[in-house]
Amino acid sequence: MGFNIFTWWTGSTFGTWLKTATKGREVGRDADGNIYYTDKDGARRWVIYAVDNDSSRVPPEWHLWLHKTRKDPPSEVPLPVKAWERPWRPNPTGSDKAELPKGALSAGGRRAAAAADYRAWQPGD
Repeated sequence: MGFNIFTWWTGSTFGTWLKTATKGREVGRDADGNIYYTDKDGARRWVIYAVDNDSSRVPPEWHLWLHKTRKDPPSEVPLPVKAWERPWRPNPTGSDKAELPKGALSAGGRRAAAAADYRAWQPGD
């Protein structure tokens, strides 16, 4: 596990690395390779990201555990999966996989005309 002395946006800081090395107990990993820790008494919980420090890359079941909505980590008590649920994926905003509506300027399209569209006044109207 690597760390940075001064920056947090490119990885773990020295303080997080030290806390993890001395007081951390690994409780599980997710499919993306993020590692989840707690301290000895379970009062603090944190994640060491596998790639970028991006909280949208934390799956819902681990998010619930990190924020103490669930007592047990998903590695011990998995969250039940509903038949109607889609598989979770990280937020694609700002990436090539971002979802754009048909009329989005970024998609290069124009939206379809609507009855409530503005029409400039013309003499004789």
